Amino acid sequence: MKAIICKKFGPVSDLVWEDVDSPVAGKGEVVVDVKAAGLNYPDNLIVQGLYQFQPERPFSPGHEGSGIISSVGGGVAGFKAGDRVGFFKGFGAFAEKIVVSASMVFSIPDSLPHHVAGSVFMVYGTSYHALVQRANISKNDEVLVLGASGGVGLAAVDIAKSFGARVVAAVSTKEKAEVCARYGVDDVVIYGEKRLDKDEQKIFTKELKSKSVAGGFSIVYDPVGDCFAEPALRAIGWGGTYLVVGFAAGEIPSFPTNLMLLKGCAVSGVFVGRFQKENPKTNSKNLLEIGKMLANKSLSPTISETIPMKDAVMAIDRIAKRGVVGKVVFINN
Repeated sequence: MKAIICKKFGPVSDLVWEDVDSPVAGKGEVVVDVKAAGLNYPDNLIVQGLYQFQPERPFSPGHEGSGIISSVGGGVAGFKAGDRVGFFKGFGAFAEKIVVSASMVFSIPDSLPHHVAGSVFMVYGTSYHALVQRANISKNDEVLVLGASGGVGLAAVDIAKSFGARVVAAVSTKEKAEVCARYGVDDVVIYGEKRLDKDEQKIFTKELKSKSVAGGFSIVYDPVGDCFAEPALRAIGWGGTYLVVGFAAGEIPSFPTNLMLLKGCAVSGVFVGRFQKENPKTNSKNLLEIGKMLANKSLSPTISETIPMKDAVMAIDRIAKRGVVGKVVFINN
């Protein structure tokens, strides 16, 4: 079989598409013939050795996908060869085949296309966990979403709107603002494509607060970090929840802890990979609920591009430069 291979940690351009041995299912595992795999921001980090864990080299990046089970290992109940499934794994999805623990595989209906099933459950699972378990979202909330045109950002917008919350999107360009407008956001802030200095951060905070009807947001969803994080935290309302989702802008921010004291707010980390391992039953319920919402069209994922798996390298590099809107999906024919 062929796969996108990372032989050493380094720039995305070092990745190659080449032949590797086909995987074999061990006890409690299944082999999936990958039909589609979604691109996520951590896929860029992991090949550079910048992610929370570092696989042994060589390896294939790719956190999520969908396909058809081709073989089943011992002790696996509930799955058989020929089943249509989605899956999660920390790496390995950018390949023609992948071996996955059966605990990280879930059935998908025939009505759900592979290019959708293989690309939305990571971002929607992350955002659903963040907004529901970590922030306890309701229709009474006012939600600020940073990086709102990206994969997890649009998923957060989509989920928050499905709950009836008021949503303000913060994005870097006018074009990205137009994407968010199509999702029915209630207002938009454009913060630009450059890092903000201290004076610009103060202006950003004022603009964010001006977009809140309550004078401060009850939930801030932040997959961006860097110089945009503290201004967003300063725009939170009393007793709000600040969701730390990622650091797509580069630097990991540091917060003055007196802000949490003065605002009575919580800063809550969102690491869906650990959540899946620690709370598998809740995670399964989340995925089931997301599947229902997709089926009844209360969620509307944006698949911006489908690209042959062999041509994945350029797209992985593009997400590193924050040049991806919605979800990019790699497909095997």
